[in-house]
Amino acid sequence: MSGRGPTLKDVAAIAGVSYRTVSNVITARVPVSEATRERVEAAIAELGYRPQLAARQLRVGRSNLITLSVPFLSLPYFAELAHAVVGAAERVGYDVVVDETHGDPERELRAAAGFQTLLTDGILLSPMSLGDAQLADARGRTPLVVLGERIRAARVDRVVVDSVNSSRDAAAHLIASGRRTLGFLGVVPDASSGAAAADLRLEGFRSALRAAGLEAKPQHLLEVSPWDPASPVGDYSREEGYARVRALLASRGGDGALDGLDGLVCANDLLAIGALRALREAGIEVPGRVAVVGWDDSPESAFAAPSLTSVAPDLTELARLAVASVLRLVDDPHSPPRVEQAPYRLVVRESAP
Repeated sequence: MSGRGPTLKDVAAIAGVSYRTVSNVITARVPVSEATRERVEAAIAELGYRPQLAARQLRVGRSNLITLSVPFLSLPYFAELAHAVVGAAERVGYDVVVDETHGDPERELRAAAGFQTLLTDGILLSPMSLGDAQLADARGRTPLVVLGERIRAARVDRVVVDSVNSSRDAAAHLIASGRRTLGFLGVVPDASSGAAAADLRLEGFRSALRAAGLEAKPQHLLEVSPWDPASPVGDYSREEGYARVRALLASRGGDGALDGLDGLVCANDLLAIGALRALREAGIEVPGRVAVVGWDDSPESAFAAPSLTSVAPDLTELARLAVASVLRLVDDPHSPPRVEQAPYRLVVRESAP
């Protein structure tokens, strides 16, 4: 074997079986006896043999790989989502390749088209920049499932969490606790990427206020800075939440700028955690003066000061639905598109009891 790596025939010679038997052990297409399987596996380990996976994948038509494309792994939501997808895929015998797009439309287009250089059975894509028409034009033959609510009209399988109703529930919780002057942190400029979820959560917030006969004051609808593609976390960061609340407090010279604000719904937990710091530095008691709610229920939310009330999407179920959806398309590429909805709950903690 000098000058080359071990081959399937080398494994067969060590194990004392035919090369076809070795192939059957590796592919698991034909049953072999336990004793034979153990001899073959021992020979593979002894030689350090690595099956020629690409060739085998082409022969059997499956790679047993799913690709997950998300904007930012630095954001807790997407890190937790990736963890959940890996677990869901593993339970059905699949591995996961994780692709970080940074919200770059070209990278998202490459994912939607099916990754020309990657052998993958299906793609789970959480787009931040692509719209319905772009996705429809770009998608290739590789089974594709879109995660999140940015894509709404294209005929594609989607798995979502209801941003409107979850945000409505968060605002309704504040109203039920006696809050009457509510604000929303996370309004995204129209031209910015990632506006879909923000718009839907703002819609849910306003719906809860209307149902209670209330209306948010314009100064309490806090807009985040336009998205910077060079940012490692997009525009929904701790820093942005901190800066927006600081700017509100400075606009009228201190906490008088709150103008009665006693409840704040934040479009994600990172914005909420930044807001908590800004309020704390200004000596504004949470929840005494202002109650705060986030969205994500990230691990950090339980350890914030005070601990953060937050909308908790069921990412385990979302991942299960996503993996099941893409594998349905692998088995039946002509299956009609479906929209699956993962559940959520409001986790009540100290910031908004």
